[in-house]
Amino acid sequence: MSRDITPYILKRQFEDAAPRTLSIDYAAALNPQQLAAVTAGDGPSLVIAGAGSGKTRTLVYRVAYLIDSGVDPSNILLLTFTRKSAQEMLQRAGELIGTRSERVCGGTFHSVANMLLRRYGRGVGLEPGFTILDRSDAEDLIALVRSQLGLNEKDKRFPRKSTIAEIFSKSENTLRSLDDILMEEFSHFADHLDALGQLQTGYRAAKRQRQLVDYDDLLVLLRQLLMQDATARQSIARLYRYILVDEYQDTNRLQADVIRNLAVSHQNVMVVGDDSQSIYAFRGATFKNIMEFPTLFPGATIYKLEENYRSTQPILNLANSIIEQAAEKYTKHLFTRKLDGPLPTLAEAAGENAQSRFIAQKILELREEGVPLNEVAVLFRSSFHSFDLEIELSRRGLPFIKRGGVKFIETAHVKDLLAHLRVVANPFDTVSWHRVLMLVEGVGPKKAQDLLTTLVKSDKPYDTLRAVTGRSAQGLKNLAHSLETLSGAEDKRTAEQVSHIYEYYLPILKEQYDDYPKRIRDLDHLHTIAEGYPQVDTFLSDLALEPPDSAVDVDAPDRDEERMVLSTIHSAKGLEWQCVFVIWVVDGKFPSLYSFVTDEELEEERRLFYVAVTRAKRHLYLTYPINVFDKGSGMLLSKPTRFLDPVSPDLFDQLALVEEGYQSDWGYGRGDF
Repeated sequence: MSRDITPYILKRQFEDAAPRTLSIDYAAALNPQQLAAVTAGDGPSLVIAGAGSGKTRTLVYRVAYLIDSGVDPSNILLLTFTRKSAQEMLQRAGELIGTRSERVCGGTFHSVANMLLRRYGRGVGLEPGFTILDRSDAEDLIALVRSQLGLNEKDKRFPRKSTIAEIFSKSENTLRSLDDILMEEFSHFADHLDALGQLQTGYRAAKRQRQLVDYDDLLVLLRQLLMQDATARQSIARLYRYILVDEYQDTNRLQADVIRNLAVSHQNVMVVGDDSQSIYAFRGATFKNIMEFPTLFPGATIYKLEENYRSTQPILNLANSIIEQAAEKYTKHLFTRKLDGPLPTLAEAAGENAQSRFIAQKILELREEGVPLNEVAVLFRSSFHSFDLEIELSRRGLPFIKRGGVKFIETAHVKDLLAHLRVVANPFDTVSWHRVLMLVEGVGPKKAQDLLTTLVKSDKPYDTLRAVTGRSAQGLKNLAHSLETLSGAEDKRTAEQVSHIYEYYLPILKEQYDDYPKRIRDLDHLHTIAEGYPQVDTFLSDLALEPPDSAVDVDAPDRDEERMVLSTIHSAKGLEWQCVFVIWVVDGKFPSLYSFVTDEELEEERRLFYVAVTRAKRHLYLTYPINVFDKGSGMLLSKPTRFLDPVSPDLFDQLALVEEGYQSDWGYGRGDF
């Protein structure tokens, strides 16, 4: 017999007693705009945090304030784009409020999804022991399914596995159909729509059958769980009663929908971001999320952080003027107490090499004035824009690090070693099995596929390998022995397991690669990472979810030598330097000619320029060569970026660079070099 159940509300103790005494003087620690956001009441809140306005500080104090106000720390969820950001914020909150902050759940969207799916995933047919595929593994599985469906022979111009993975990923993250993605961004493959739809279905089935999830699936399946499983949704909503989201302007449609569903029952969500710094559309992020937040969460309160703690006022005046022209924005005006400082400089060079020589010369002058090299950055729209400058800096003996290169976790030798560990952790992981088998001498694609078919059906896969005869027999026996030794060795620490596989893999490494000494150093670094993980499954999950950027970046802090930074603007977001050079600010290069097609793309280029300008603390130089011939368009590019057209000339100094000993038409020599 069923009957209506009447809820009985248990009030918080401090609500029945005298007003709770807070342990921190928030008004003394924060400016008025920050204080208003930190002490916001329940319900949805949007914090528009201008560049350098103390966004992180505001989030840290918000966490502390919630705990200080009596909220159970375990009921707070902090979502960030990197694990490091979450850890740093919670560590800082701990310094304010004590060890209670350790109970706050903080992490990336994908790591939190991973944790929730392992707990509640059975609601969408997912067992707790699923394996996460990184991008390269996902591409390999796509290639495998493509081959099984006979799509390899369909057409020589059928998209490659990396392109297919990109198409599938964009469809998932933007919540748009495969048809839409193809028509708008990959129209040259439109004829393959039916085949790609068939491949996507097969790819999904292959993953589900083997309990594999790719990076996108973590959010796709969490969203599905929240929408379809009312019990799980209610449990998660009770668990996370206060949700904080960092860098909301960088979210895609899928992430925004996950946030909406996480907060559906209580609406206690505070997102922090800057619409003027939304620059990742190429990754699927959408500017519309932050603009439409008040629509998605009716009744949302908007807070604005406008006091800047990074740059001088002359730099902010230029930044404000640039973004003032944006077609769609939350109006704000950055200001600072650092009123004095040199005006930004706009320098015109006759050609690219003159631009490079000016930058090198100016950096040497700044060093004489006491600006260290590691406080200097050169930013650019596209990576190839710095090639000439790199040669000039090397010629002058000015050391630098350039952001970019192959990701550490994507290098073949690191993936090889990890594949062996994944096979032991999940014997159904056919992608890793395929990679491992292909490393054995005498095993080619066909033999690997035949072995795979047998292995996944066998209760004793290692015996299957030992039974093989022929040229690959000994290699497969060695592989079986190495993997079987680890199988069931859960008591072995991760670093021990990595060492064990390394000993087996080393002869293969030396045989496969001429530069094996360099690759050995990478594997040594992998071993160092492994030492921090008692459990191998956590190690494998974390590497898939939050891989280190590159071996170079990991090693960089150990070097004593000061080095300046060369970086794309996208890679520089969130960073700051005393002196910033922004190069190639010539119309057609920045904004790129390709962005002239749509207003949305042009507006994103404006925001990118704004991000570049607001990286500088005190010195800002914008440089552009004139009379540059663009081979792609056949155009002669000769004017500075259109984003400076409406800016008052009073907001920057203008230099015309002239060769030493040459009298310029303007009759002055400030730019002589």
